[in-house]
Amino acid sequence: MAARILDGKSLAAQVRAGVKEKVSRLAQRGIRPGLAVILAGDDAASRVYVRNKVRACEETGVHSQLFEYPASVSESELRSRVEALNRDATIHGILVQLPLPKQVNAQRVLGAVSPAKDVDGFHEANLGALLAGQPRMVPCTPAGVMRLIEHANIDLAGRRAVVIGRSNIVGKPLSLLLLQKDATVTICHSKTVDLEKTARQADLLVAAIGRAKLVGEAMVKPGACVIDVGVNRLADGSLAGDVDFDAVKNVAGWITPVPGGVGPMTIAMLLENCLYSAANDEPTT
Repeated sequence: MAARILDGKSLAAQVRAGVKEKVSRLAQRGIRPGLAVILAGDDAASRVYVRNKVRACEETGVHSQLFEYPASVSESELRSRVEALNRDATIHGILVQLPLPKQVNAQRVLGAVSPAKDVDGFHEANLGALLAGQPRMVPCTPAGVMRLIEHANIDLAGRRAVVIGRSNIVGKPLSLLLLQKDATVTICHSKTVDLEKTARQADLLVAAIGRAKLVGEAMVKPGACVIDVGVNRLADGSLAGDVDFDAVKNVAGWITPVPGGVGPMTIAMLLENCLYSAANDEPTT
């Protein structure tokens, strides 16, 4: 039996509709959520991602501002912009699009963002709150994955979850969220011994390592839920995830497509984080 498709595009549309309704309610209180996006350099994929985020803001009534910089931008210029946006009462969320140019220390720029406006959830204060079990701004992709699992009514308690990838953006925060749902979590990475054997034990398998079609049929336990976070551009220009979709869909119980799976949910969760910040707005210094 073919796997059930976890349709992120459809669910994201529902989330955006909810955000639009809540934005209208905030407007009655004289509040309009505002998102500032900082884009530095000429990375083509980044421009596509930013365009999609700005479009989502327009659709839901969230005010957005885009600040573009050339690849030669200095770290001090970006930090100055972030600090100014921290003080701007019309801006509730600040998004620094990664990657940044090589001469810029991305961690220092991200660290300059006020935790209250850190809608990406990358600030150390927000990651620490997540680790402590008191999540505030949760990184958008992990939050989107959890919403997809919840929407499919998949019970994680006592289940074996394997996350392939240990980044601060996806792998680590997602593992913490899965732990909070009482899953037994294993994180795998490039140095993991016998990855195939470990992956095949998973009731929930998440691929977030950035290698096209890494996960094949032999790595998937029959009936498992397979979440594909990867987006990879192939030589022919097409997109592929970290999972070999055609091979795995006949083994898994649930699976996310690429595109149309996790990607739309990431943007939807970004909007929710911006909305949360606006609704809980406090003066920043």
